Parts: sequence; C-alpha cells; structure tokens
Amino acid sequence: MAEGSDTTTTIEHPTATLVAGLRAFASEHGGAKGVVEYVGRRGARIVLVGNDGAWGDRMAASTDIARAACEKAGITVENEWERELIELMRPTNDLWRSMSKRVLAR
Repeated sequence: MAEGSDTTTTIEHPTATLVAGLRAFASEHGGAKGVVEYVGRRGARIVLVGNDGAWGDRMAASTDIARAACEKAGITVENEWERELIELMRPTNDLWRSMSKRVLAR
C-alpha cells in the first residue's frame, strides 16, 4: 500500500448534546425540518425551521453526524432549500435590521 493511501474511515456517532438540542428546538416549535449544509473543515451546519416559522442552527463535526443526529431527534432532513421550506421561515425584525446594516455598510 502506498504511503498516504489509507482509506480507513471512522464513523462518529452524534453526541447526546447535539441530539438533545435538536429535540428541544423541535418540541419548542411544534416540530421541525432541517437542511444540512457542508461548511468545509468546520463540519456541517444544521439549519432548523420550526413549524411555527422560527429557525435556528446547530453545528456538527460532519454531514454524516448531522444527518444521524437529525434522524435520532426525529427531524426530517430536506435535501435542499425547497420553496415551501423557505416560505415557512419567519425572520425576526432584528434579523432584517442586521441584514440591512450589512448591505448599507458596504
């Protein structure tokens, strides 16, 4: 075997803290759906959209861990940002204000 060609992979299991956080968000907002986004070396971002329109996010070490955590927490993972999911999101006024400041500051 050539040097550097080790293909052994290890599958990490989601931490109980991550699963608990996902479950808590879903229970506070009447259920939730999620989208897993790869963010490079940092891992994966789980963007959660509650059934009431609230949204938040959690970080995981990898996309596999993020998907496994969502499955354990009972959260449906969407493959991409579908129109119905985006329309469900209700950004707060504070978020709109912070986004407008970023545009004006350029």
